[in-house]
Amino acid sequence: GGAGFIGSHLVDRLVSRGDRVVVVDNLSSGRRENLNPSAELHHIDIRSPDLRNVVKTESPEVVFHLAAQMSVAVSAREPLLDAEINILGMLNLLEAVRAVPSDARAKVVFASTGGAIYGEPESLPVPETHPCRPVSPYGASKLAGEVYLGTYRAVYGLDYSVVRLANVYGPRQDPHGEAGVVAIFGRAMLAGEPVRIFGDGADERDYIFVGDVVRAFELASERGGPTAYNIGTGEGIAVATLARQMASLIGYDRAPVQAPPRPGDLRKIRLDASKARQELGWQPRVQLASGLAETIEFLRTRQ
Repeated sequence: GGAGFIGSHLVDRLVSRGDRVVVVDNLSSGRRENLNPSAELHHIDIRSPDLRNVVKTESPEVVFHLAAQMSVAVSAREPLLDAEINILGMLNLLEAVRAVPSDARAKVVFASTGGAIYGEPESLPVPETHPCRPVSPYGASKLAGEVYLGTYRAVYGLDYSVVRLANVYGPRQDPHGEAGVVAIFGRAMLAGEPVRIFGDGADERDYIFVGDVVRAFELASERGGPTAYNIGTGEGIAVATLARQMASLIGYDRAPVQAPPRPGDLRKIRLDASKARQELGWQPRVQLASGLAETIEFLRTRQ
């Protein structure tokens, strides 16, 4: 997933520190123009048998797994597709890693979800010890990936870490899909088009800037244990409030259009990231206002 939104930023960071970076991406949602020219691209699907040859030939030290079907709405409509990519695709990757001799086997750092894995939270902010009760096929498939990682460690000795991400936003996020409300709102507002809010607009999310997420992946690869780390700000903002803040930054004056709630969407979620702070030395640095401004400026250049 290195040509995608989060993955391409991570690739940039790894290249900048002098690492040799090999990317596997089928470019279904990732873009070649996102990809750092110093990275090598293998244009294949995470489900392809060819993946084993790539891992065997390249013999990576770390595998960052960010390839996914990432939309809750799509997962509710097409749960089999979601499972094929997010569960069978991950198993295909884990088998490719397992085929490498144990003394040269890569550590796997897995992009999971903190926004969908817990279900409706019992208390806020949500720690990693909260029961995982996903209410969408997407959340279920990510939880399955975490369970398989634990199983592969128990049976095969695989080294891994999991980062459970809050709602990530920032430059390069796709404004034309069904995931990534900041990019979707920004594109519509800049084009003078209606903004659609699902439900009453009071649903709260924890928005984390992509640069902060990249640091979390980097630290998890270096310091993380075989466990999950929440990566979020611990603060929630209602979707309607987010829309107003963005409208103010853009100079957009149209009222949002209300649409029916979507299956699988949570009412409120925000993450307790104290474990990441204590064990990884990670904490968010980018405030929402400055992150939104940077994202909107990027979207302006893509109009």
